[in-house]
Amino acid sequence: MPKFMKHLKITVTILLVFTTFFTVALADTSPGTRYLTFGHDLTNDQRNQILKDFNLNDTNGLHIIEVTNQEEYKYLGGSLPANVIGSKAISSSLITFKEKGSGLNVTTHNITWVTSDMYKNALITAGVEDADIKVSAPYPVSGTAALTGIIKAYEEATGKPISDDVKKIANEEMVTTGQIGDKIGDKEKAVELLKRLKEEMSKQTGKLSDAELRSLIQNTANSLGITLTQDEINSLVSLLRKLQNANINWDKVKSGLDNLTTSFKDFVNKNPESKSVIKVILQFFQNIINKLLSLL
Repeated sequence: MPKFMKHLKITVTILLVFTTFFTVALADTSPGTRYLTFGHDLTNDQRNQILKDFNLNDTNGLHIIEVTNQEEYKYLGGSLPANVIGSKAISSSLITFKEKGSGLNVTTHNITWVTSDMYKNALITAGVEDADIKVSAPYPVSGTAALTGIIKAYEEATGKPISDDVKKIANEEMVTTGQIGDKIGDKEKAVELLKRLKEEMSKQTGKLSDAELRSLIQNTANSLGITLTQDEINSLVSLLRKLQNANINWDKVKSGLDNLTTSFKDFVNKNPESKSVIKVILQFFQNIINKLLSLL
């Protein structure tokens, strides 16, 4: 090898090492690090109101990120009506990173459509972990801009980009959860449905067929007392298929889900009588099934 080629090779190697070093050095998710995301269309007065909501006097020491309405449409335009997304990016968030293994904690203010558990479940899919997150708006809004902002902040903090496919899937999951929740009148039960489906997906060593996905969805919905339409089942099959095909770290997702206790699960755990009611309902349906089977 010519001498100049050896020097070139050494130079390139050194540059790669320095690039890697500075990328890691600049990425900061150490406990206590905070990122503030603003909806791009907030006025100055509204931004001050957001700071007040987050108990902040100013933005000193904070990493600031903005989210535009165009970014919302990029990830939500194919699955959510325009009247829900809106024409302005308003919802904002404060992300405080915590110790590894702490899990996610999300609280909301003036967010009307996306619940705290919907944010958490979708963020786990995107690979976001170990943070306290506050989401707020100066007046009631759907809250769709905040998810994009939180993911952007996590990317910047870790120095690890999240693929557009995974971002779209996380947003689609949030939308599907909200739509099923609206239909059954219980978004937290819908969150629990998606959580359990992802838990089952994380256990799979191979890809499930459409028939197997349908069976998984139907059985999981039945265990929660949820009745799904064929369109809803088809929508969930499509979502789970995308989850299967995406470059998702299932070990990381499983770890996040292990730390996620939904409001629905909290309700069941804190109300022993609800467990007995659910048990009676499940036994009722089991008796009907057994009766039908005995007639075959």
